[in-house]
Amino acid sequence: MSRPPTSRDVARLAGVSQAAVSYALTGRGTISAATREHVLEVARSIGYRPNLAARSMRTRRSGRLAVVTGATLDHQLRLLAGAGEVAEAAGYVMETHTVDGTVEQRTARVRELAASGQYEGVLTLVPVLPEVLTDPALGAADDGGTPVVAEATFDEEMRSLGDLADASTVEVFVGTLVAAGYRRFVHVGGPDQFASARARRDVYLAAVARAAADPATGDVVSVGVVGGSWSGDDARRAVAEIPADAAPLAVIAANDYLAAGVVRGAAERGWSVPEDLVVTGWDNFEMGALMMPSLTTVDVDFPEAGRAAMRTLVATMRGEPRPGPGSPIHRIVWRESTGELPGAPADGTGGPPR
Repeated sequence: MSRPPTSRDVARLAGVSQAAVSYALTGRGTISAATREHVLEVARSIGYRPNLAARSMRTRRSGRLAVVTGATLDHQLRLLAGAGEVAEAAGYVMETHTVDGTVEQRTARVRELAASGQYEGVLTLVPVLPEVLTDPALGAADDGGTPVVAEATFDEEMRSLGDLADASTVEVFVGTLVAAGYRRFVHVGGPDQFASARARRDVYLAAVARAAADPATGDVVSVGVVGGSWSGDDARRAVAEIPADAAPLAVIAANDYLAAGVVRGAAERGWSVPEDLVVTGWDNFEMGALMMPSLTTVDVDFPEAGRAAMRTLVATMRGEPRPGPGSPIHRIVWRESTGELPGAPADGTGGPPR
């Protein structure tokens, strides 16, 4: 196609009316979810981009969405990239606003964005006061207002919350290692002020306790919970305090830096991985794949978390039910630091053992 694609091209290729294309791109009108997804997929496939200025003149809608976040570190940027994909596919331009300060200051900024008339919806990834979410002065999309959606993604210090802090994958680590014959476990934890660190510790303790209560695996014990920082050097020193007769041992570390410290500490004690102890991490940092041995870890799909948050905003704007769960955010990457385990994929790419 030598010219830029138009909405007529989308309608022709999708086999629908131009009105249906307009409804799919703007969220107005009544069409089925399947038709909307079909139209959006056709639009993506031919590179169609709606003319937001023309839309604004016709509908008094801006075609713009605002996302409020705090400091944009690497994983926040990946999350925002996923949110942007969904916004673009739905026919919107996403603009990011980095807002520091207190929860009251962020709430005031969210209220200002929603009341400005420049955005059709506002998504905040950081905490705000709950009254801004139900403020009748901002109105609803059907009344020409600007809906505000808050997703519990990060706390005030941009530490993971909600689904990002979910630690249920630790159960898979413990269960798989118990099934492989490991009976002594240690958790190297992160700082308590992180919800993710607390969750990983709590799930670890619960999983080990369940295994200990099972008559078939009643000899499972937790040798201890050590650490308390994100310092790999602290993890290295913590390994030095593990009783000498603890091996063979399974170490569940709260992130990859701690796991790397465990591997170093084990080597300093003359223990080898995975023969004397096996180690798991979290976050799938690049260095984990390059370690000797390479590190079994949990990959966190930040872009998918962003897509899920943006789907919720788009559904809210369209008056649709909150979307159900999307793709899993957490995926185990099995590597050499846990040895060969029954059911664990050997290529390092898999999810939980089957």
